[in-house]
Amino acid sequence: MLRKLKEAAYHANMQLPELGLVLFTFGNASAASQKEQLFAIKPSGVPYSELSPDDLLLVDFDGQTVEGKSRPSSDTPTHALLYKHWNHVEGIVHTHSTYATAWAQAQLDIPIYGTTHADHLTTDIPCAPVMPDDMIREDYEYQTGLQILDTFKQRGISPKEIEMILVAGHAPFTWGVNVQRAVYNSAALEEIAKIAWITKTIRPDTPRLKETLRKKHYERKHGPDAYYGQ
Repeated sequence: MLRKLKEAAYHANMQLPELGLVLFTFGNASAASQKEQLFAIKPSGVPYSELSPDDLLLVDFDGQTVEGKSRPSSDTPTHALLYKHWNHVEGIVHTHSTYATAWAQAQLDIPIYGTTHADHLTTDIPCAPVMPDDMIREDYEYQTGLQILDTFKQRGISPKEIEMILVAGHAPFTWGVNVQRAVYNSAALEEIAKIAWITKTIRPDTPRLKETLRKKHYERKHGPDAYYGQ
């Protein structure tokens, strides 16, 4: 099972440059087992082209390496904290994809303008606020995880329904029931962010998508009455 975790995380990491979601070493994907309280993640700063499944490290939900000699991704504390608090999540992806990161740098939620967005969630994609100086000076990556957790708590939203977030001034994180879903969410987020930017450029005062269309497009793919697909 632990070998499968490494292989799943490896293949997810390989997808990130293939999908145009990362440049050089800008990002990471991890695959977790909630039963074992462990996740596999790439070593820090190693180019994707040089990775093999054996290079990945196994880390526990306290952020401690339990297998592997390399230094794990610098974002490991963020992954660990989210896994520890969200027991339905078994995959996390962090990228610096262009359009999603641009929205994060603008410190803005991504408005729900159309049905492409509504196919994935019925609300704006949230942007966590800029981190206060005292949090930045502490364990920065751990504090990033806290920023994400606090944003969901303060807004009263569910990480089961919204599987993506922007961190202001930084970049996006996505997650899912497995790492394949987290990769999908990263790709979907980037496309939604791109379309939203183009939409806002064409018409700055574009209204948000009407509620009936949001609900229709979301529910035809999600929930007990979904009818999209085979």
